[in-house]
Amino acid sequence: MDDAGPDRTAVAVLFVCMGNICRSPTAEAVLRGQAQRRGLADRLRIASAGTHGWHAGQPPDARACAHAARRGYDLSALRARRVRAEDFDRYDHVLAMDRDNLAHLLALQPPGTVAARVGLLMQHARRHAVDEVPDPYYGAADGFERVLDLIEDACDGLLQRLAQALPGAAPAPTPTLLR
Repeated sequence: MDDAGPDRTAVAVLFVCMGNICRSPTAEAVLRGQAQRRGLADRLRIASAGTHGWHAGQPPDARACAHAARRGYDLSALRARRVRAEDFDRYDHVLAMDRDNLAHLLALQPPGTVAARVGLLMQHARRHAVDEVPDPYYGAADGFERVLDLIEDACDGLLQRLAQALPGAAPAPTPTLLR
C-alpha cells in the first residue's frame, strides 16, 4: 500500500472494501500491474483500505493472493488498514467495491473535502454491466475469479480515463460491453 504523503504530480487512487483483505487489495495490485504495463506506474499513487479495521496489519486473504498470482498480480507486500479522514484529501479517487462500503465512505468523508471523488469502482467497467464487486470471502474459489474478472475490467476502464488526463499517454481501445 502507498502511505506516502500527497504527491500532486501523480493521480492518487484509493480502493476500498470492508476489511481490506480481498477485493480492495486485489484492485490495488491489478491497477498497479496495468499501469506498469502501460508505462504509467510512476504517474499514479495506488493504495487500498477498509471501512472496518478488523484485519488492520494483516496480509490479504490467502485465496485472494493465490488467484491473483495466477494472473500475474502480487499481493504479498500489502497489509490491511482502515480508511482515515485524511485519505479524502490525499486521494483524487476513493472507489468502493459495493454500495454498503460506499455508504460508509460517504459517512466518513469529512465536510468540505474537495480532493476525493468518491464512487463505485464498477462505474468504470466497460465489459461487465454490474454495479458492485461481490465479496468472495465466504464463497468458493470461483468467487475470487469473478472478482478478478470484474476488477480487471473496471481498472482497465479507470486507467483509460486516468491516462486521458495524463499528458503523453495513449488511451487503450474500448472493448465491447458484455451483458
